[in-house]
Amino acid sequence: MEAVIAVVALFFVLFVVLGAYATVKAVGAAKRGVDRTITQAKRTVEDTTLRARSLAQPGPAGQLADLRLKLRTSMRATQEALHAGVGEDESLKESLALFEQLSKHGRELDDELRRLEPEPDRAKLAQRLPALRERAERIIESSDSLRWAAHDRARKFAEDDLDTLSAQIDVEAGALRHWTTEPAAVWPEAPKPEPTASTGQTWQAPDSGGRASRGAESGAGTSRDGESRGQEPPRPAITPPSARPTYPWQKKHRPESTT
Repeated sequence: MEAVIAVVALFFVLFVVLGAYATVKAVGAAKRGVDRTITQAKRTVEDTTLRARSLAQPGPAGQLADLRLKLRTSMRATQEALHAGVGEDESLKESLALFEQLSKHGRELDDELRRLEPEPDRAKLAQRLPALRERAERIIESSDSLRWAAHDRARKFAEDDLDTLSAQIDVEAGALRHWTTEPAAVWPEAPKPEPTASTGQTWQAPDSGGRASRGAESGAGTSRDGESRGQEPPRPAITPPSARPTYPWQKKHRPESTT
């Protein structure tokens, strides 16, 4: 009894632990989803604000906002492209590591540009803007280079796979059309019947000795052939008449008078 209670208690504890683990995982996934949603919302709001400033504010302030927008757009697109392709192409891991190093410089430049946005001295901002633009263009160029290289690599692999698949399909199509090169089927001829002895009857009367003897000889030869082949002798087509039986109560036939 104590063993049964211990087993039940063990199962109860196991279920509680599994339930707590599943709850923690679900809460963590929900928290990550919420954080991701909040981050995307903040990013969308910030990008919209930068786009509005680049269009509404003339001078260095608008150019600064446009520079930040281009930098953020390029870095985000490259990050998404590399993360999407690294699952199918292991060689992109090295490119992703290089991009992480480039992202540090990009974040540093973005933070510096954000700090300069509320700068009241527009003349000082205009003096520093060329150096900032050159630095941003270098980062953007490197980011675009990695992204387009990943796109070209994926496109090349897709073309190679398509060429291989097309070649296989051509071979299969040729195999399916192979009946056009095969010779036409010839049906075997039916077996010819073996020659058998003639069983025909001679209806001519033996009007002469020569024909009668030849008929008899041919009949004898035919009968011998039939017996030698294990066949029955030919039967006459018409049964010859037999003598009628005479009964005592019948009258005797009287010859007709000649007078």
